[in-house]
Amino acid sequence: MRTSGSSIEPIVAPSAPPAGGHYSQAVKHAGLIYVSGQLPVSLDGSVGPSATFEEQAGQAITNLLAVVEAAGSDPSRLLKVTVYVVGIENWPVFNAIYARRLGDVRPARAIVPVPELHHGYLVEIDAIAAA
Repeated sequence: MRTSGSSIEPIVAPSAPPAGGHYSQAVKHAGLIYVSGQLPVSLDGSVGPSATFEEQAGQAITNLLAVVEAAGSDPSRLLKVTVYVVGIENWPVFNAIYARRLGDVRPARAIVPVPELHHGYLVEIDAIAAA
């Protein structure tokens, strides 16, 4: 896809669940990667909406990182992460899992408490990363 002389490249990450609707897992444009919201869906079906919040948070982060890596980047190049969390009480739990997984990587981040997410999931994550 081309727009104004710059290409827009859809990203397909085989190690993350495929897009479930009319969108790409991510798109790369002008040196940036825009990652669509990643739900905690595992490829083998072992993590779903009935999983614990901790399992869901870990899987959503795994999916996010898989898409970033499929785009040719890595976690150290994350610029902005937005996390949608059902239940404000899950905020510190998410923060601990996120800190463990990302280590010294500290992109800008927002956590947004929401009343519910699609299919009954408890967390969804989107991001912008440098290519």
